[in-house]
Amino acid sequence: MRKANDKSLKEAIEQMMQVYKIKRKFDETGIIAHWPELVGKPVANRTKELFIHDKKLFLRLESSVVKNELMNMRTQIIQKINEEANSILVEEIIFL
Repeated sequence: MRKANDKSLKEAIEQMMQVYKIKRKFDETGIIAHWPELVGKPVANRTKELFIHDKKLFLRLESSVVKNELMNMRTQIIQKINEEANSILVEEIIFL
């Protein structure tokens, strides 16, 4: 039986990550790792560079067609990323 102040391992890890200010970095890394699932393999295969800094997702794509497609889907991509992270991780997408 759990005591009132007992935490699950998940809760303890989340709290530790908040205390050490690494939760955002962990979430950002997770989004980058899940990029193919978020946008599909064809788009992920044409993504040359991808990183998050200061709530901005920076993308370098090798195809102007894919770039135009993603520009039109900006809002949906940001929403999908933030839903996946369960927080506001990205507010803007910058195409390099």
